[in-house]
Amino acid sequence: MTSHPPASVVLPTVEWTPACREVADQLDQGDELLVVCDDAADPVARRDADLPDRTRLVFAGEPESCSGKANAVAAGMEAARNERVVWTDDDFHHPPDWLDRFHEDYERHGPVTELPFFVGRDPLATLLEPTYALGGTAGVYAGDNAWAGAVMFERDDLDEESFLADLRRTVSDDGLLGERLDVTPLRRTRQVAVGGTIRETLERHVRFVQIVRHHDPVGMAAMVAAATVATLFCLLAPLVAFPLLTLAYAGIYLAFGVRRWTALLAYPATLCQVPLFAYALARRTFVWGGRRYRWRSKFDVDVLD
Repeated sequence: MTSHPPASVVLPTVEWTPACREVADQLDQGDELLVVCDDAADPVARRDADLPDRTRLVFAGEPESCSGKANAVAAGMEAARNERVVWTDDDFHHPPDWLDRFHEDYERHGPVTELPFFVGRDPLATLLEPTYALGGTAGVYAGDNAWAGAVMFERDDLDEESFLADLRRTVSDDGLLGERLDVTPLRRTRQVAVGGTIRETLERHVRFVQIVRHHDPVGMAAMVAAATVATLFCLLAPLVAFPLLTLAYAGIYLAFGVRRWTALLAYPATLCQVPLFAYALARRTFVWGGRRYRWRSKFDVDVLD
């Protein structure tokens, strides 16, 4: 017997990855795993007749005015049978106690989220790891934001009907969830490999910057201002800036239990920020998951291809 309510785990993916099996193996009686893809043409659909117990396949269809990820999450939420819901992604390791620990954390804190630590798979993504640690890990924690890769809540923790309607006309699932849900970030990170090519990393950077731009414009302005000041500091006092930035970022890594040599890239990563912000803010479209999007405002999205 479990001591917690059953949960519906929503996992958008187009392929059956190790994460799917890891989550399926953790399901208790009453739990369910909803593997959400676009349609029957996706590779994961071929497993429909050979899915683990308590696992269902959900077809979300093509997105019309939102991202494919937002569309998949909305479809998964609508198909879910339980009041307690977990969102997760297919691109990181879910240890055997992942779901049980989430339930324990929810009972203590209410809605909870883990934190991503993005690990680069190409030279540019590797160079940017310190800034990912600052914005994507420490920033999510300090800002009490949600990471859609690992979040647990119950339906009555937010206005579900309004939330799902808005989810289907925006890009960022976690950006919107962070606005609508009072969540407690846990100081527990999951390493997520990102990039693969420099082009993929640039597209991801554009998307990240535009998420902040549309969901937190004041924060966006503060980030650009801070990056400008940090760049001037690096250029005017490099012998001071290099060790200070390296120590500061090493401290961020250690605070979240991460030990990676890339903290040593803090100085060159800082020098990249202003040019990358300018590039991302100047772009009018970006590619995510094989689709190109034009994101004019929070609820004005064109799916171009």
